[in-house]
Amino acid sequence: MKKILFLTFAALLMVVSCKKDPLDQTPDGKITLEEVFTDKDRTEAYLSTAYSRIPDYFWKYSFFAFLAGITDEAKDSDVGNNAGNIASFWNTGSLSLSTNPLEAYGGQGKGISRYVTYWSGIRDCNVFLANIPKASVANEDYRKRFTAEAKVLRSFYYLELIKQFGGMPIVDKPFEVTFDYASLKRPTFQECVNFIVKNCDEAIAEPQFPLRITLETERGRFTKAVAYAIKSQALLYNASPLWNPTNDVAKWTASANASKEAIAALAATGQFALHPNYGNYFLNQSDLSPSPGDKETIFEINEASNGTFSVINSIPSKPGMFKAGSCPSQELVDAYDMQINPIAGGVAGEPAILGYSDADHLQPIINNSGPGPASGYARARPYVGRDPRFYATVWFNGAQYDNINGAIHTIETFQGGADQLIKNPPNRANTHTGYYLRKFIDPRIQSNQPHNSRWKKYRLAEIYLNLAEAENEANGPTAAAYAAVNVVRNRSQMPNLPVGLDKDQFRVRVRRERRVEFAMEEHRFWDVRRWKILDQTDKVVTGMEIIKDPITGAFTYNRFVTERRNAWTDKYLIFPIPLGEASIIPDFDLHQNPGW
Repeated sequence: MKKILFLTFAALLMVVSCKKDPLDQTPDGKITLEEVFTDKDRTEAYLSTAYSRIPDYFWKYSFFAFLAGITDEAKDSDVGNNAGNIASFWNTGSLSLSTNPLEAYGGQGKGISRYVTYWSGIRDCNVFLANIPKASVANEDYRKRFTAEAKVLRSFYYLELIKQFGGMPIVDKPFEVTFDYASLKRPTFQECVNFIVKNCDEAIAEPQFPLRITLETERGRFTKAVAYAIKSQALLYNASPLWNPTNDVAKWTASANASKEAIAALAATGQFALHPNYGNYFLNQSDLSPSPGDKETIFEINEASNGTFSVINSIPSKPGMFKAGSCPSQELVDAYDMQINPIAGGVAGEPAILGYSDADHLQPIINNSGPGPASGYARARPYVGRDPRFYATVWFNGAQYDNINGAIHTIETFQGGADQLIKNPPNRANTHTGYYLRKFIDPRIQSNQPHNSRWKKYRLAEIYLNLAEAENEANGPTAAAYAAVNVVRNRSQMPNLPVGLDKDQFRVRVRRERRVEFAMEEHRFWDVRRWKILDQTDKVVTGMEIIKDPITGAFTYNRFVTERRNAWTDKYLIFPIPLGEASIIPDFDLHQNPGW
């Protein structure tokens, strides 16, 4: 066998058991692992090390770039202006066995190399779990809680890993020096999910593992609620078309049951509930107390930035602003239903745009005629009466941006306006789509002031929509499926979905709900993959060019293609196993992901 130190996979996972071996040391090289776990403070510190592998998300991709910029949610304004931007590489189809655009180009945060990061986290959890039974801790209750935390943390790393790369070897203990890495076999996605669910269930069953965090000193620790969220997401992915090609209904049933169980444990107890204000929810970190104002957040990651964030992903009128960032797409705008129907006899809450009659998305199918109720959408008033989540997510022409130089600013994306779209060529500061991002951005924050947004990695709304999707696929649009999606809509003052939808119609509506509820939150990137609709969503991104009549002041709205992409074929559904790993482990090479 090749020497272990030359193997990438082995170097990531190996923690040897021989005390005399020089690798059996903590990073400072001064004490052995055995000595670490004889001290209660060092034991807790090692668990903190396992937590430290959780990577950054949010705006930490490349230079203040969101993952949304490589989905149909947005176009990144660095495209065409910064050759090192991840979107520039991704959209040209640069993903390969040796190159991953999400990892290779100027990442801002930690853990940018996801494959390495997740395996490092699994290794740390395995070391901790192998040693915690005999480790020195303050009391036995701590030992039980720490064990549950490490099991859920390992589940987190495994879920994030397999979402991106597919089934990975199930490793539940540290490797010995003599371990033969060539013997590793690649399990199925189902087997990995079984392992994740088993770990989560064991943690949930532990009485010393809290349901939620109520002390500021414990911020960032995992809980039973996190275990429920991971289990819910893992089983939903496992039931989805990408990993369930035969549409095994039993998988959907397991997914629905897991989310029902989670909601019963979280929302039904009164300890978790949807936040009353969707827009404000994303502007502040969660408050930790026995009776918090924010009961929706299950787990958030500290992504607080320096003052630079307040002048990025913003508008040109804001002093100091120099990058428009992830500009929402016309496709995202089209996904928002109508909240109010201004047409007499129309029905509120209907989709505005049903789809497109052309491949370039320039001919929208407007929901104002046909067998269904008219939505009330009008080409001349495209931003009137929409879902309140639209106004909380997108800055559009005519929107009121608060507090620029002490005054209310009306956004002007029309040609010649203060925040105008510039098409040929687009620059870095002005929108590429006719829209700017509002979600996560507090307009009250002045230039160069810190921005305190936190990344809501798991929140209660996800579990509700997981349930709605899985329940519909398992049993059709039952009362439970309707109730789950309607509670999310009602939070944003949207009416219930219409009764009488069939299974296919309900599926379309739930997918729309996920798109608008989780806009820019990284769900869309994975959702279109697990649904296997990448070829329908990722070929083009469009925007809206607005012309203002100098005499009447009336606006003309013209759709246009702002970007064509080359990363939409089926091989982009799952990332390739890195070349170095496939060359080390024969089973990886034999079972490389499809298309690679």
